[in-house]
Amino acid sequence: MSQILTVNLDKPIISAKVLDDCAGGVGRKMSRPGRADSEADTGQIPIQDLEAQKAVFSQACQALNGVIARLNQFCDKLYVEHREEIARLSIEIARKILMQKVENGDYEIESIIKEALKNVPGSQDVIVHLNPEDIEKCQKAQQLGQGGVLAGIKLIPDPNIGRAECSLESPKGIIKSLIDDNLERIGKALEKAN
Repeated sequence: MSQILTVNLDKPIISAKVLDDCAGGVGRKMSRPGRADSEADTGQIPIQDLEAQKAVFSQACQALNGVIARLNQFCDKLYVEHREEIARLSIEIARKILMQKVENGDYEIESIIKEALKNVPGSQDVIVHLNPEDIEKCQKAQQLGQGGVLAGIKLIPDPNIGRAECSLESPKGIIKSLIDDNLERIGKALEKAN
């Protein structure tokens, strides 16, 4: 049974010789580099020594494969044990980034309302509760005729609603688009995915 054996050398090969009969070369006299076979050394490499070296290399390869397998198991175990913490930290990072964007006013309230309206079947008779700072932008868009999504929607200022958030009232119920609720849903989805 033939096996592949890989040998890594820490020094460059200085000379090499191709044997005519590789299978018959084991156990026969080896000549020094640059000499003819007629001037062969008196030393021989016995078959048992070559087989012993092959066995040692094979054991070393098996040991390394075992170490690799154990390291992979350890990494998998670490990931499984810490996936909830990884998901929680990811959500906290997202929360901090979002809060910074909200603080800087780097968001489009119209897009947030539009996304929330996707959850309201038949967007008629909808009342949107917004933070007083956000309602100003929406009212300006409605007055300029740029309402688009906001056309025909009643806007109500609500100091209990945070910036970049909204609450929609329709005849079919209330839908809230709150940052914390959305992040919590994302966190649960991450936990299930892992």
